[in-house]
Amino acid sequence: MTTRNGATKLKKLRDLLRTATVGTDKKGIDAYIVGSEDSHQSEYLAPKDQRRSFISGFSGSAGMAIITQDQALLWTDGRYFAQATKELDPPEAWTLMKEGVAGTPTQGSWLASNLSANSNVAVDPNLISNMAWSAINASLVAAGHSFLALEKNFVDLVWGPDKPGMPSNKIVAQPLKYTGKTAGEKVGLCRKAMREESVTTLVVTALDEVAYLLNWRGSDIHYNPVFFAYVVVTLDELHIFVDELKLTQEARQQLKDEGVDPQYHPYDTIGTYLKERSTASDEKTWISNSSSYALHSNCGSGEMHNKLHTNITPICIMKAIKNPTEIEGMKKAHLKDGVALVKYFAWLEEMVKSGESPVTELSGAAQLEKFRAEQADFIGPSFSTISAVGPHGAIIHYAPSPETDTPINDREFYLCDSGGQYRDGTTDVTRTVHFGSPTAFERECFTRVFKGQCALASAIFPTMIKGNYLDILARKSLWEVGLDYLHGTAHGVGAYLNVHEGPMGISWRPHPDDPGLQVGMFLSNEPGYYEDEKFGIRLEDIEVIVETATPYNFKSRGFLTFECVTLVPIQSNLLDTSLLTDQEIAYLNCYHAECLKKVGPLLQGEANRQALSWLRRATLPITR
Repeated sequence: MTTRNGATKLKKLRDLLRTATVGTDKKGIDAYIVGSEDSHQSEYLAPKDQRRSFISGFSGSAGMAIITQDQALLWTDGRYFAQATKELDPPEAWTLMKEGVAGTPTQGSWLASNLSANSNVAVDPNLISNMAWSAINASLVAAGHSFLALEKNFVDLVWGPDKPGMPSNKIVAQPLKYTGKTAGEKVGLCRKAMREESVTTLVVTALDEVAYLLNWRGSDIHYNPVFFAYVVVTLDELHIFVDELKLTQEARQQLKDEGVDPQYHPYDTIGTYLKERSTASDEKTWISNSSSYALHSNCGSGEMHNKLHTNITPICIMKAIKNPTEIEGMKKAHLKDGVALVKYFAWLEEMVKSGESPVTELSGAAQLEKFRAEQADFIGPSFSTISAVGPHGAIIHYAPSPETDTPINDREFYLCDSGGQYRDGTTDVTRTVHFGSPTAFERECFTRVFKGQCALASAIFPTMIKGNYLDILARKSLWEVGLDYLHGTAHGVGAYLNVHEGPMGISWRPHPDDPGLQVGMFLSNEPGYYEDEKFGIRLEDIEVIVETATPYNFKSRGFLTFECVTLVPIQSNLLDTSLLTDQEIAYLNCYHAECLKKVGPLLQGEANRQALSWLRRATLPITR
């Protein structure tokens, strides 16, 4: 999407900022904030919303840029340090601010400390969450600066007529056989929660929450089956803000059949509607703190702002805790995914060892998608496949391109992180393989990553515990020898929705809205280790939280564990078995037996002979 003309873009932006007349003093803008989000605070973006990527060259999914007249800075997390270093354009114009690294200031503290007195800082209020706005504003006000919400987007002015437009893809119905609950039932649960919190209006802004609530799906954002819309739920009405040209008759009819008769409004009238509602004396609005500052402002300012309920929405938690139909669908999707990945790794091993026709990162990813496309109800990938050879594996969210495409070989690790969107579920799986002879250090790293994954997968923990309490289990084996990784350990996964789903997760830092781990939640389990410019190792499974029996039950809390739904063998000959405990060996053998038992019967027939043979070899029990 980006072209290497970053210096020109920065100059144009700075010229616009310098000549703007804003604020009470009618002077220019001293610092401009460009975040990663769209007006729904989405992680993944439609082309029209990729402003930070456009202005900086950095294409990762997380980061915030700040541009002043003489500096340009990008904040991002450990997943993207290597990628940002390679992509920032021009590299000499940008400073990479490494979030989570000691000594890195927050955006607010940097602005407060580095701007001249009485500076103007500006942002598009539609593109920053109320939470982020509040944190930065507090720092700026304390330092005597002004934080301005400007509807005019200055990056859009630089982008000009080449900026992509709003997608117009059709919205489709997601049938009850996949969702397990009607839209009417979900709306009813929302209203129950609203009454419990004494609120009159619920504003739904997150695109996956909108899709989940209405039992609709779309394709406005690549890899994510969502569509641009807002929903407002009152105690007796439901309002949908959407371009009605996107609606199919099937989607409209299913909503009515499921007990919801909505009122439709143009997509861009949501702000005006909320502003009008906020004037009612008895109005109390529930709008998540992660929604945009612009919509929060529309819901009330001054005394009215105090009437806002800003917790995460009830939909966010409903969506995270899968119902029995969704759980069954997710298991089916992962079984199909297991078939596709077994066929892929069997094919890939044969191709690499034969040396007949080189397979590259890009051609390998394309072949994997073909194998997935053979499966029933496959829609497409759930994210861009991370197909990474050798040093590319150390770029945690590496995306191969024609310029970087590298042959998969028998001298280096190959890391493949991929996923599929199926009508019955969403998948995400990572395997790291080596078709030759890795070094002793590489084998040790692989083994310690596996030990961490095994420790987390085997954990037994109290219900409602926060995810960050479990993070150490995945890192302990690495920490014992002075190793670590810079990304989180686990994220939630949607049911034919976004592959990254909150509000829970497992990381060294708490997730601010984590409601506590509960039965029916699906999370990844993905420790890793990365040597910059050398290799990357990651193992990722998806697991569902289930109840487990324990000899005792302290305070009747109930205890939980994980059940793995990913069914793809781990390359056992990369393990240094001298580092494994008996329990870890038993865990792997049990897991591999499950892979063979469930995937094997789906690989019958001559066409699957190679894959079945590979699966049988890959799942042989290991000993010391």
